Amino acid sequence: MTPLTPNPSRFLAFDLLATLVAVVRSDGVALFANAALEDAMGQSRRSIEGSHFPDSFAQPQVLSSALTSANDNEFAALRYDAMLLRQQREPLPVHVIVAQTERPGEIIIEMLPLEAQARQDREERLIDQAQANKELIRNLAHEIKNPLGGIRGAAQLLEMEMDSPEMTEYTQVIIREADRLQTLVDRLLAPHRRPHVVGDVNIHEVCERVRSLILAEFPKGLKVVRDYDTSIPEFRGDREQLIQAVLNLTHNAAQVLGERIAAGDAEIIFRTRVLRQVTFGKQRYRLALELHVIDNGPGVPDSIKDRIFYPLVSGREGGSGLGLTLAQTFVQQHHGLIECDSVPGRTDFKLLIPLP
Repeated sequence: MTPLTPNPSRFLAFDLLATLVAVVRSDGVALFANAALEDAMGQSRRSIEGSHFPDSFAQPQVLSSALTSANDNEFAALRYDAMLLRQQREPLPVHVIVAQTERPGEIIIEMLPLEAQARQDREERLIDQAQANKELIRNLAHEIKNPLGGIRGAAQLLEMEMDSPEMTEYTQVIIREADRLQTLVDRLLAPHRRPHVVGDVNIHEVCERVRSLILAEFPKGLKVVRDYDTSIPEFRGDREQLIQAVLNLTHNAAQVLGERIAAGDAEIIFRTRVLRQVTFGKQRYRLALELHVIDNGPGVPDSIKDRIFYPLVSGREGGSGLGLTLAQTFVQQHHGLIECDSVPGRTDFKLLIPLP
């Protein structure tokens, strides 16, 4: 067989893909690795190219056998699951697709991270759920709003006709509860009423504003740690909405940290990073902001983990269950998404927003 040599210009289009791609010879020597594979393996393209690519897997013999079969034209494409080895990180579970190219002796290997597929499914559920929530909230709030006005008005008229202070107490209860429900309805409708005011946003100014507000409310026993990537550029967005979204996430974290605040070891971390060539919300972005709000609290209860972004779902007594719903709404208005990863002792809310 005539030895194949790498021709990077033929494969540059693979750098636009979110999936991991390698082009190898039938003997397993790598001719090309795309940018996504570089990131996943924690190695440069130069170090991957020329290496024996099956050795990048926990069970190299499986890929070696597949390459031999592909070269002998025993199949058009072969699929199997494997563990891709990475430098200084845990192996990555991937779904491997082995197929021939148009050149004899040249084989393309596509690897789909299984966690990425699960994440994509989760994102799609979040987006669909948020849209359903939005319609539900708007319709429900409008249906509640009109009768509330009538109830309150009737209670006021009834109070005017009463001479007994004892009976007036009952009408005051009706009025106060009607006002409380009116406030709740106004909060439900707030994101849909307020216009989207777009300007230049510095995410670290947003974090610093939230940090000052939280430390003013919880001055003792709580440490708010900054871990910023100062290279993150400004982007176009609604600054006030983003402040409210981050504040809701942070305030929720602070409120569940009650015991740790009392013990003096409560901690919330603001971490910002730039993601490159990332896919979320069914779209591919060249750059995206990744903001983490991490706390060392007890974690999200298992009973509500899948429903925390639903309206009126709360993990603490007395909570309205609107903070996360509104935060998700505000972030989605910036074409972004909020995800949650929680175990006892560490809860991480990750906010993703596309960057220009």
